[in-house]
Amino acid sequence: MDTRRLRSVAMIAIFDVGGPLLAYNLLRSNGVGTVAALVLSGLFPAVGMIIGFIGHRRVDAVGVLVLAGIVVGAILGLVSHNPKLVLDEGSASTGVFGLICLGSLATDKPMMYRFAIEFIGPDTERGREFVDLRQYKEFRRAFVVITVVWGTAYLVEAAARVLIVQEASAGTALAISKVLPYAVAAVLIAWTVGYGRYQKRQGERMAAAYAAAAKAEGAGAEGTETPESTGTAAQADAGDAHQG
Repeated sequence: MDTRRLRSVAMIAIFDVGGPLLAYNLLRSNGVGTVAALVLSGLFPAVGMIIGFIGHRRVDAVGVLVLAGIVVGAILGLVSHNPKLVLDEGSASTGVFGLICLGSLATDKPMMYRFAIEFIGPDTERGREFVDLRQYKEFRRAFVVITVVWGTAYLVEAAARVLIVQEASAGTALAISKVLPYAVAAVLIAWTVGYGRYQKRQGERMAAAYAAAAKAEGAGAEGTETPESTGTAAQADAGDAHQG
């Protein structure tokens, strides 16, 4: 495991999972009220996000959304003295992200495509190749499917978290709310990788079929170019580009 990945895992373990849970249990065992303990334990992920902003020297939109949810949940909890409002902050940001994903389908660039190109780097050679693939409808359709799955999954997760907060104790709900997002993300990433490989195999089969058809037509015409053979060759080029 490289240093950068190890640092990311350590940040998650300390600021997103271990720190908040340890702080909450220590505060509760020392007589601090439920709402106050939840608000104070929420300082860990907030600090972790701020450190991330400083380290990357840029503000992440999703991080801002989560941070805003923590602040709003803390304020509502302190005003109402209702721990469920503090715990629901994660559900709100998760649900909003799911809605943003589904809403982005109305544009020509679904949200998961935007995330992918941001992760790859639009100014890199690979990023430019990735952008060029948008000319193929199969590529565009794949990211529509991926965005639908991610958006729907996050809406389901948000609903599940609200239900857990309403039915479970504050400590149990806090523990689940810290682990569930990573479990859902892991499943979605695994599915996306599998779906991407499936699409790649489809592209390879399509390119092979176009190449075979072009070869057969070329042999039949004894090297004479016809409109039909030209069209097939263009399709083969499209299949090769999709494969890349």
